Amino acid sequence: MKGMIVIDEELCKGCTYCVNACLLGVIVIKDRFNKKGFFPASPKYPDKCTGCNMCAQMCPEIAIEVYREVGTSRSRKGQICQKDMQ
Repeated sequence: MKGMIVIDEELCKGCTYCVNACLLGVIVIKDRFNKKGFFPASPKYPDKCTGCNMCAQMCPEIAIEVYREVGTSRSRKGQICQKDMQ
Protein backbone atom coordinates (compact mmCIF):
# COMPACT_ATOMS: atom_id res chain seq x y z
CA MET A 1 0.00 0.00 0.00
CA LYS A 2 1.28 3.46 -0.89
CA GLY A 3 1.06 6.28 1.60
CA MET A 4 1.98 9.90 2.03
CA ILE A 5 2.55 12.08 5.07
CA VAL A 6 2.34 15.83 5.47
CA ILE A 7 4.09 17.37 8.45
CA ASP A 8 3.25 20.88 9.61
CA GLU A 9 6.80 21.95 10.38
CA GLU A 10 5.65 25.03 12.28
CA LEU A 11 3.63 22.90 14.73
CA CYS A 12 6.38 20.30 15.14
CA LYS A 13 8.59 20.60 18.23
CA GLY A 14 11.14 18.00 17.13
CA CYS A 15 10.37 15.46 19.85
CA THR A 16 11.43 12.57 17.51
CA TYR A 17 8.49 10.34 18.52
CA CYS A 18 7.49 10.06 14.85
CA VAL A 19 11.06 9.30 13.79
CA ASN A 20 11.24 6.45 16.30
CA ALA A 21 7.76 5.16 15.41
CA CYS A 22 8.49 4.91 11.67
CA LEU A 23 10.04 1.49 11.12
CA LEU A 24 10.82 2.32 7.48
CA GLY A 25 12.89 5.41 8.27
CA VAL A 26 10.75 7.80 6.24
CA ILE A 27 11.06 10.69 8.70
CA VAL A 28 14.15 12.59 9.83
CA ILE A 29 14.79 15.72 11.89
CA LYS A 30 15.76 18.72 9.79
CA ASP A 31 18.97 20.61 10.45
CA ARG A 32 17.19 23.98 10.20
CA PHE A 33 14.89 25.28 12.89
CA ASN A 34 11.31 26.53 12.47
CA LYS A 35 9.89 29.91 13.56
CA LYS A 36 9.55 28.67 17.15
CA GLY A 37 13.20 27.60 17.32
CA PHE A 38 12.59 23.83 17.12
CA PHE A 39 14.19 21.43 14.65
CA PRO A 40 11.11 19.88 12.99
CA ALA A 41 10.56 16.45 11.52
CA SER A 42 10.42 16.09 7.76
CA PRO A 43 9.74 13.20 5.35
CA LYS A 44 13.13 12.41 3.78
CA TYR A 45 12.16 9.18 2.00
CA PRO A 46 8.48 9.66 1.09
CA ASP A 47 8.50 6.79 -1.43
CA LYS A 48 8.97 4.33 1.45
CA CYS A 49 5.77 5.44 3.22
CA THR A 50 3.03 2.82 3.50
CA GLY A 51 0.51 5.05 5.28
CA CYS A 52 0.60 2.96 8.46
CA ASN A 53 -0.26 6.05 10.57
CA MET A 54 2.13 5.22 13.44
CA CYS A 55 3.91 8.57 13.13
CA ALA A 56 0.66 10.54 13.40
CA GLN A 57 -0.51 8.49 16.37
CA MET A 58 2.72 9.26 18.23
CA CYS A 59 2.75 13.00 17.49
CA PRO A 60 1.78 14.98 20.62
CA GLU A 61 1.33 18.17 18.57
CA ILE A 62 -1.01 16.58 15.96
CA ALA A 63 1.33 17.95 13.29
CA ILE A 64 1.20 14.93 10.95
CA GLU A 65 -1.48 14.04 8.42
CA VAL A 66 -1.38 10.59 6.79
CA TYR A 67 -2.88 9.76 3.41
CA ARG A 68 -3.27 6.34 1.79
CA GLU A 69 -3.81 5.15 -1.75
CA VAL A 70 -7.40 4.05 -2.20
CA GLY A 71 -8.80 1.53 -4.67
CA THR A 72 -7.03 -0.46 -7.34
CA SER A 73 -8.77 0.70 -10.51
CA ARG A 74 -6.56 2.16 -13.23
CA SER A 75 -8.19 5.57 -13.00
CA ARG A 76 -7.21 5.92 -9.34
CA LYS A 77 -4.01 3.88 -9.18
CA GLY A 78 -1.11 5.91 -7.94
CA GLN A 79 -3.26 8.73 -6.60
CA ILE A 80 -3.36 9.51 -2.93
CA CYS A 81 -7.08 10.01 -2.45
CA GLN A 82 -8.25 9.52 1.09
CA LYS A 83 -7.09 10.95 4.37
CA ASP A 84 -6.50 8.23 6.92
CA MET A 85 -8.73 8.91 9.91
CA GLN A 86 -7.57 6.20 12.30
